[in-house]
Amino acid sequence: MIPIANPIIEDEEIQEVVKVLKSGFIAQGPKVAEFEEKFANYVGTEYAVAVSSGTTALHLALLAAGVGEGDEVITTPFSFAATGNSILYTGAKPVFVDINPQTYNIDPQKIEEAITSKTKAILPVHLYGQPADMGIISQIASENNLVVIEDAAQAHGAIYHGDMAGELGDMACFSFYPTKNMTTSEGGIVTTNNKEMADKIRILRAHGEKERYQHSVLGYNFRMTDISAAIGVAQLKKLDKFNLKRIENAAYLSEHINEIDGIKAPYIMDEVKHVFHQFTIRVEKGSRDDWIKFINENGVGTGIHYPIPIYKQELYQNLGFSDECPEAEKAALEVLSIPVHPNLKVEDLEKIVQVLEDASMRFV
Repeated sequence: MIPIANPIIEDEEIQEVVKVLKSGFIAQGPKVAEFEEKFANYVGTEYAVAVSSGTTALHLALLAAGVGEGDEVITTPFSFAATGNSILYTGAKPVFVDINPQTYNIDPQKIEEAITSKTKAILPVHLYGQPADMGIISQIASENNLVVIEDAAQAHGAIYHGDMAGELGDMACFSFYPTKNMTTSEGGIVTTNNKEMADKIRILRAHGEKERYQHSVLGYNFRMTDISAAIGVAQLKKLDKFNLKRIENAAYLSEHINEIDGIKAPYIMDEVKHVFHQFTIRVEKGSRDDWIKFINENGVGTGIHYPIPIYKQELYQNLGFSDECPEAEKAALEVLSIPVHPNLKVEDLEKIVQVLEDASMRFV
């Protein structure tokens, strides 16, 4: 089976972890500080604050933006549940705006009509590794005095009109889960040029401590360990190489998929660098379940990102959410992710294309 994801951990990562273990300092320490500095330099921001996951990064960024009880945050329903859940953690309400059916990202043309007196922030997601249309989003935010927090969990190294994902909003949140474009095993980071926001996140991630055993606010234990940061330092050196291979693999797949009836290759916006965390096609003819079954039976892994819009999840239904986002609901029934990761060999790519061609002949 060609897996849908395949994290690359090599000798360098292992050696860096061993050094940390031998140092005796394995909790948050000098390696975390080194990783923060290097990641901020990579993205192009003044500050980066490492935390325990992409979800906690979102949670703390929202708190640092002053989001709380009674506020509203505009976001997309077509994402992993953490995007919406992190808003709920603060006591605020996620307001879901439908997606652009080509990019699957939030449709900026529909944001303004969702703004109310309670709106505090906009939380766009750079889904699958393609940046949201941040030019329009930033303009809307500026005109309405709103904070912009990028959910860049899938967009390490992505570029929008010459600027890196992570420096496009007031803050940005990355995940380093093992399937992401780079990993720290588990972990996340918030990037920003705002010192006050960065300082707030540093305090909140460590039990609200400004100084040791002096707790100024209610905080959390959301720190990254030096073990995770050591992996991150090694992975960051390879990120551009990993992304280049993803982009090359995506180009090969797109070229051939464009000739296969019944499925549609991903759309890439002008003036963006799409880093293909996922390569997500659209099944336009036949049953997606039939396609999945056939593809899996013939040795190619698949995924659905995502099968249920966030507001249709049981949690949100129980909370009384009754949103309607028809493009997101349609996409949830049709999208299908296939392998694009850097470990794919030429013969893997050829096999994936052949299986898709065979599926098309069977189901279209």
